[in-house]
Amino acid sequence: MKIIVPMAGRGSRLRPHTLTVPKPLVPVAGMPIVHRLVRDIAAILKQPIDEVAFVIGDPAFFGPEVEQSLTELAESLGAKGTIYRQDKPLGTGHAIMCAEPSLSGPAVIAYADTLIRASFELDPEADSVIWTKKVANPEAYGVVKLNEENNIVELVEKPEEFVSDQAVIGIYYFKNVDELRQELQYVLENAIINGGEYQINDGIKRMMTKGKVFKTGTVDHWMDCGNKTITVETNAKMLNFLHQEGESLVATDITLENSEIIPPCSVASGVVLKNTTVGPHVSIGANTTLENSNVKNSIIQSETTIKNATLEEAMIGNKVHFDGAFKKVSLGDYSELK
Repeated sequence: MKIIVPMAGRGSRLRPHTLTVPKPLVPVAGMPIVHRLVRDIAAILKQPIDEVAFVIGDPAFFGPEVEQSLTELAESLGAKGTIYRQDKPLGTGHAIMCAEPSLSGPAVIAYADTLIRASFELDPEADSVIWTKKVANPEAYGVVKLNEENNIVELVEKPEEFVSDQAVIGIYYFKNVDELRQELQYVLENAIINGGEYQINDGIKRMMTKGKVFKTGTVDHWMDCGNKTITVETNAKMLNFLHQEGESLVATDITLENSEIIPPCSVASGVVLKNTTVGPHVSIGANTTLENSNVKNSIIQSETTIKNATLEEAMIGNKVHFDGAFKKVSLGDYSELK
């Protein structure tokens, strides 16, 4: 089994946090988004992963440190890590084709801007499985249309009339991903463009016309990391799940001086808390110091110093120095408020 992860986008909606760090590497609940996504997919598949192929963007932004992080992620699963580049943002179908040498055999394709919780089994009768989530407002999403056998027969983007309440979340399984490769090759060669880009859906629709069987795999929870507010909400949800599952979230080498951690929280190695209360739903990166502060429902990254602060629904980057009484903030890397 392979996992293909297109992740070349810059994550502009999450700025300033993505000005220096690619969005998939922004930490949520103590782990970069893409790391948690790939690990969760591997756990659901319950079979050996041979390769994880990442499609990343501009080398000036996705540099050697990013490549090393992704390669180590693949190797931690016993898989080969492969890096491809998408030089121009030409759509989801184009991004997948940038990994063409890896498009063979069974594979999962997953876009690295979402997190999930799921426990379903892949349908062995299906040529492909499109992972979906039941939503209350399907008109805001791309959804699947099902026939009487519960096979997917159509993909409909933001339907004005009810089609189904199963929204496509951007994760797909293909029994033989080479079949998708062939159809996307046709899409590129014939300049089939929607929304100004080459789309994975056009390759999937061509597979459907040839009789390929598509099934749904419904996830229990689908969490976005699109902007600061939603990412903070996702952080809280993930901390709840991990706490319930008994995962150890607080490092053993932190310093607590007249301080309290209210679970669930993720607190990384080297954190120092002085006269401070954190939690619930706080993630703190390595070697960060908080003094005389009260923080809840927030994400604070690594090597940051915060003093005299009352924070809620905050997202603060790496190497930040913050001293103040602001409650709702969004600070990027290397910012200072004194």
